[in-house]
Order: sequence, then structure tokens, then C-alpha cells
Amino acid sequence: METIAIVGILAALLVGVVIGFFLGRFVLKSAAKNAAEDAAQIKSDAEKQADIIKREAKAEAKDAAYQLKQEAEREASERRKEIKVLENRLMQREENLDKRAQSLDTREHQISSLAGQVEKKDRDLSAALDQAHDELMRVANMNENQARELLLESVKNDVTREAAAIIRESEQQTRNEADKKSREILSLAIQRVAADHTAEHTVSSVAIPSDDVKGRIIGKEGRNIRTFEQITGINLIIDDTPETVTVSSFDPVRREIGRITLENLIADGRIHPARIEEMFNKATKLVEREVQEAGEAAAFDTGIMNLNPELIKTLGRLRYRTSFGQNVLKHSLEVAYLAGVMASELGLDPMPARRAGLLHDLGKAIDHENEGSHAIIGGDLARRFGEKPEIVHGIEAHHADVEPSTVLAVLIQAADAISAARPGARRESVESYIKRLEQLEGIANAHDGVEKTYAMQAGREIRVMVEPSKINDDQAKVLAHDIAKQIENEMQYPGQVKVLVIRESRAEDVAK
Repeated sequence: METIAIVGILAALLVGVVIGFFLGRFVLKSAAKNAAEDAAQIKSDAEKQADIIKREAKAEAKDAAYQLKQEAEREASERRKEIKVLENRLMQREENLDKRAQSLDTREHQISSLAGQVEKKDRDLSAALDQAHDELMRVANMNENQARELLLESVKNDVTREAAAIIRESEQQTRNEADKKSREILSLAIQRVAADHTAEHTVSSVAIPSDDVKGRIIGKEGRNIRTFEQITGINLIIDDTPETVTVSSFDPVRREIGRITLENLIADGRIHPARIEEMFNKATKLVEREVQEAGEAAAFDTGIMNLNPELIKTLGRLRYRTSFGQNVLKHSLEVAYLAGVMASELGLDPMPARRAGLLHDLGKAIDHENEGSHAIIGGDLARRFGEKPEIVHGIEAHHADVEPSTVLAVLIQAADAISAARPGARRESVESYIKRLEQLEGIANAHDGVEKTYAMQAGREIRVMVEPSKINDDQAKVLAHDIAKQIENEMQYPGQVKVLVIRESRAEDVAK
């Protein structure tokens, strides 16, 4: 039993060894296979890593080569710039050297010229020395008084020439400065006195509600109109003009009184001789009060005191007087302001200038009652009522009826001219305007070959139509020149007149 057990154990051991052998062999094969696979994988990974490293190395090599190329190109560009700068410097130095050479040549020529001048001056100096020597020899034979007289005469001649030159230069400089200063003063005065250019006209017509009133104004057998004209001293013109009655008188104050009287009568409705006289007295008092107030206001506005009451009253009458459409009282105020400003700028007392400017047209208030220039009439009136001689002279001389002899008189002349010459300050009457246009056309029509003439643009242009068979192109130019010269010589007009000669030929036919 034991033997059998031993044999069984041995058999089992043998079987186990065999099984272990085969198992070990299987494990070894399996391990060898895995090792081979691992080795193959490692080899593949190594090859892949080698390719990656190779590509990276190539890329790094390309980048390094590109950077080296860029750096080389940059260095080459900088070298080229440096070389260009050096070339420019060399060229500039060459130019400078050329300029210096030219300058040296010029200086050499100048030196040569100066040398010639020096030689000439040396010769002139030698001649002057010889002349002076001769003069000294001549003077040496003079006595002391003769030499003194000769010297004084020479100095006197030199001083006279220099003084004459200085005087001429001073006169010219003074004239230029005076002209500049006068322009500044005039422009300043015009800017500071901002008066209206145009003034109101004197009313010479009265509106009525209907033409029936005209019969009432005339009255039975003309009784009312005769009474009105006798009391007021004016003329009533009642014509076919609808709803208008014209008041006519040379005296502007009287015309104003008549106008107010007529308006009050029309408004009242009762028109008869007694009522006319009553309304006339009321209108007279009203106008006299307005005249007094206008004169006092003008004196107050200009700061002028101690005016005679009669002068104030006469001054107020200018409120109803116009000259070429410009109200004379407003014109007088403007002249007073302008004269005062210009006097102040000249360092003079402005009050006398204002006083003379305000009173300069005083004669226009009464010139229809007296003969002579309004400047002379105004001067006599001012003298009669106690005005100073300088004021009287300024009034008399403002239109050169008396030669101006004071600065004040010249200032009044200038201020009056400025006020009257403003654009739009005065208007031409319709009658004189029409006469001027007719005269323009008459002058042009008097020339041979003129067919028609038209005055255009308020007389600033005249168009002359000529006959082409009588006037050629060259003659048209001569004709325009002749007409313009004749207008200049024979007419007085503001501004310029353009003469336009038109020559045209027309061919005409009819299509049938």
C-alpha cells in the first residue's frame, strides 16, 4: 500500500513536472512574443520621434537661416544708407567748395575794382590837395577880414542848401501827416455821428374825406377860400386831384400854419370866415410853440447855452425847411455834432464849433424875406443878436461867400460838406432830374449819324443808337469819346455817366 502510494505520488510529481514544463514553455513563448511586440512598438515610436525631431531641426534651421538673411539685408541697407549720407556730405562739401571758389573769385573781382577805385580816389585826392594848396596859396595873400568873409560865405551857402532841403522834407512830411490825420478825424467824426441820411419833407397837401368838402372850402361865391387866403397868407390849390387840396406858400412856417388850420377846419366840419380866423389863431399858437420847442431842443441837445431867444425861435423855424429833401434843422444838428467831434480831435474847444455848426444855416429860415446868400443873412442875424465874431465868421464862410480865415470856419465848411454829401442825404427834385435826362439825350442827339438816344439807370448811362451806314466801328468809338467829353464840359451831375454807342446792321426777308 505504501508502495502504491509512493508510486502514485511519484506519478503525480512526474505529471506535475511535465505540466510545469509545458506551462513554463508557454509562458516563455508568450513573454518572448510580448517582448518582440514591445520592441517593435518601441522601434516604431523611436522612428516617429526621430522624424519629428528631424522636421523640427529642419524648421529651426530654416528660421535661423531666414533670420540670418534678414539681419544681413538690414546690415546691408544700413550700410547703403551710411554710404548715401557720406555721398551727400561729399556732394555738399563739393558744392560748398564751389561756392567758396565763386565767392573768392567775386571778392577777387571786387578787390580789383576797389583797387581801381582806390587808385582813382588817390588821384582825386591828389588833385584836391593840389587845388587846396592853390587855394591856400591864394588865401595866404588875403588879410584876416577877407579870409573870414570867404569862410562865412562858404558856410552860409552850405547851411542854406541844407536848410532848404530840411524845410522841403519837413513840409512834405507835415503835409502827409496832416492829410493822414485829417482823414482819421473825418472818418471818426462820421462814425460817431450816426444821424439819419434822409429827413422828412414839408407836407404841402391835405387829404379830404370826399370831394364834396372842396365846395365847402370854397364857400358861397368863394367867400371861405378868400377869407382863408387873406388870413393865412397862403394859396389853396383846389383842382381835379381826387380827395386832395394843395397848400402853397414860400414861407414854410406859414405853410405849416395853413395846413394845420385847414386840417382842423375839415375835422371840425364848420367852415366859415369866423371859424377860419379862430382855427388860424389856434394853429399859429401851436406852430409858434412847436418852433420854440424845436429851437430849445436843438440848443439843449448840442449843449449850447445863452442863445438869444430870437435866435432860438429862428432856429426852430428850420424844422419846417428842407433843402433837396434834407430837413435843415436835422442837418444843422448833424453839422454841430460833426464840427464838435473834429474840433475835439484837433485839440480845440468843441463848444464854439458846435455853436457855429448849429447856427450855420440860420439864414435859410428868413432867406425868402431878405435878398442875398443865406450864409451872409445868417451871419448878419447872428451878429445882430450878440454872437461872437468867430461864430459870425464861421456862419458867413461856410459856403465861401467870405474867405475862411480861421480853423473854426474851415471845420464848419468840412462838417457841412460831410452832412450834405452822405449817400441819400439829399434828393434831386423831379424837375431838375428830368431836365438833366433831357440834356443828356439832347447832347447825344446833336451829333451826326445818331438815330436814337435813351438815358438809362437814372441818368448814369446813356445808350446811343447810330445809323450803321453813316457811322463805322472806328467812328463809333470816337463818337462815344466826344459825347463823354461834351457831357463833362457842359453838365453837372453826381457820380459818372457811361456812354454806350450801339451800331448794328439788320438783314430782313419774308418766307412765303
